[in-house]
Amino acid sequence: MSNSQVDIENSDVSEGKVADLTAYDAVAKMHRPELKTVLLCSLIGILAVVWGLMGISPSLISEIPVLAPHPAHHWISVDLEQEKYIPTNLQTLIGAEDGELLAMKDSHEVRITNVQIVDVNGDEKNEILVCNAAQNTVIAYSYEGKTVFEPKLTEDSTSEEMQAELQKMAESQGFEYQWKETFKGDSMVAPAHATVVDINNDEQPDIIVSVLGNIMPSDELVGEVVLFRKTEDGYQRHVLLTDVRRVADVQPGDFDGDGDIDLAVAIFGYARGGVRLLENLGDGITFRDSSLLDRPGVIHVPVHDYDKDGDLDIGAIVTQDEEEVWALENDGQGNFSRRILYETDNYDVGGGGLVATDLDQDGYMDFLMSQGDNLEFGHGWPMPYHGCVWLRNKGDWTFEAQMIGKLGGTYASAPSDVDNDGDLDVVLISMSNDYANPQNPSVIWVENDKGSFKKQHLIARQPVELISVDCGDIDGDGLDDIVAGQFRIPLSVVPDHPVRIWFKEKR
Repeated sequence: MSNSQVDIENSDVSEGKVADLTAYDAVAKMHRPELKTVLLCSLIGILAVVWGLMGISPSLISEIPVLAPHPAHHWISVDLEQEKYIPTNLQTLIGAEDGELLAMKDSHEVRITNVQIVDVNGDEKNEILVCNAAQNTVIAYSYEGKTVFEPKLTEDSTSEEMQAELQKMAESQGFEYQWKETFKGDSMVAPAHATVVDINNDEQPDIIVSVLGNIMPSDELVGEVVLFRKTEDGYQRHVLLTDVRRVADVQPGDFDGDGDIDLAVAIFGYARGGVRLLENLGDGITFRDSSLLDRPGVIHVPVHDYDKDGDLDIGAIVTQDEEEVWALENDGQGNFSRRILYETDNYDVGGGGLVATDLDQDGYMDFLMSQGDNLEFGHGWPMPYHGCVWLRNKGDWTFEAQMIGKLGGTYASAPSDVDNDGDLDVVLISMSNDYANPQNPSVIWVENDKGSFKKQHLIARQPVELISVDCGDIDGDGLDDIVAGQFRIPLSVVPDHPVRIWFKEKR
């Protein structure tokens, strides 16, 4: 008996419900293949080998239709200018003079792992919080207004530099946007996510960072949970959890009803991972660690009262070996029962993440599940099941799956009232579309038309290789803007745009 079978039998799902979950439908669920299907696939594989030996190259054809922008909604795209960061200890270690390393021109991989629009400072103004795994930092960026754009050109500027400045001026419609950087944390190997929470109830927002420890797949015990606790002098660093596999997400909640904040931890690992609970022992820096779910490839653990019984439950998306969504049902005292909400026999869907949102605004928290991480097969291979799946909460732990948006290589989604009509639309980004076709989009939005999600609209075709997205009001005009982070795939040659913002225009 397999591990997955054992887990299903130990869950609260009946055989009938499990059978329903594995039936074929539009979100890529299917039965196990029959013998004739296996033979047909084998024949196709043999023909493909022969095709290759004959020197005939197959061409990629995206099944995603060409999209156009919505005529009534427009954005101004701006790259977030980031300062070069050099750790003080590194400068001291190699004996570099002040400013020497900053003046050097060096190339590095663009590895933005997460972007959020969130009030970091507690001043009721949103910042952009960026996890950067190239420089191993977490930094907040505050919008400071805009000035008339002045191209940064000299007599020695090349034609490429001139063209880049002119393109930047055209995209920003003649303005230059000003930002204030606020350093939050460094010296973490591949920070994956940062969570803003008042961990010790002192009315000061702290930051908890999920640390992978290795950007590449690994089962080494290199993951950490690091707390940057706000003080009068800045932030004080505390390591809350160490000697675990790669940590991808941490979300807060008072799970045992004792008045302090506990933490749900997503362990991605590689072949081994799961969900762990850090129980707060009262001081905000000491926690008791326990395991809630053993599964490799857990990316996100969104916390909410999903069954509306007055306590906080935990959702979890599993994307390694299996493609599943689980719920950990809380009994109100910090004891959890495992429930499987969604699974598929199509192990190639490539789950990218899980977002909790009440998409239909019926009072029950739903999930948005992005699928399209297909780096195992080459990053330019869009599939018809790539896009966003809405797991609609029908109550009593029943979730109904519906595909609501299609985009090749979808990696992340974010809810937002894009068209300001009072309901929630969905923004999707792509990490691995077929960008040999310049018509393929990298950012789209799916319109909520009275509960129907059939209309898709283009936001941008560039930049590409985007891994994280969020929506919120950055400039204080009352409209949701969009921010996305780029993660350059190894050996990729696409242009660098680490963080790009789309400011929504008022009409």
